[in-house]
Amino acid sequence: MSNIVNELVEGYIRNTLTDKEGLLRDLEVYALENNVPIVHKEVSELLKVLLKVQKPKRILEVGCAIGYSSILFASTLGEDVEIITVERNEKMIEKAKENIKLAGLENNITILEGDAEEKLKEVDGEFDMIFLDAAKGQYQLFYDMVIDKLKVDGLLISDNILYKGMVAHDDFVIRRKKTIVKRMRSYLDYICTCNYLDTSLIPIGDGVALSYKKAERGDINA
Repeated sequence: MSNIVNELVEGYIRNTLTDKEGLLRDLEVYALENNVPIVHKEVSELLKVLLKVQKPKRILEVGCAIGYSSILFASTLGEDVEIITVERNEKMIEKAKENIKLAGLENNITILEGDAEEKLKEVDGEFDMIFLDAAKGQYQLFYDMVIDKLKVDGLLISDNILYKGMVAHDDFVIRRKKTIVKRMRSYLDYICTCNYLDTSLIPIGDGVALSYKKAERGDINA
């Protein structure tokens, strides 16, 4: 149980949603068998709906892993989308490249190999959507590096923001995770009170934050 949603409710939602097919289903099995973190089933379906509503042409992802989310984005949106994703783990990069090639999406998805803190400095241009799914204790750092790259009317999606419920209540906190939890709480406080964002926190999967950018930083008086 995740400490986020009642186990019976969570099970019902996952059993009701349609299973993926083809490569995405294979990646889900691989992730489960190899303990690779990918978005939860219910989150992936939320992302598909958001993509179809928002119709982003350019997406920045922080945290590629085996390429599951990038492939989901590209396969949902079609050949016109450009996705730039960042990953530092060499094993994950190798697997992601293999999966992207299998999906036939090499022209749509570019992997920047290395630490996000360095690689994000190399990213040029604006994005319609940004997806944060990397080191949970670094979300504020990554946010500060990417938010000005997000267009007005763009969408910032932050995954795993409740971190197995630990962010919501101290009773769930594991001692060695206290620093990560503290930083995530600070990040959520910021994006929920920021005057140029409208943010909603959604208790599905491991927690998702949706932030709509309504103005540039500094364009709205505090």
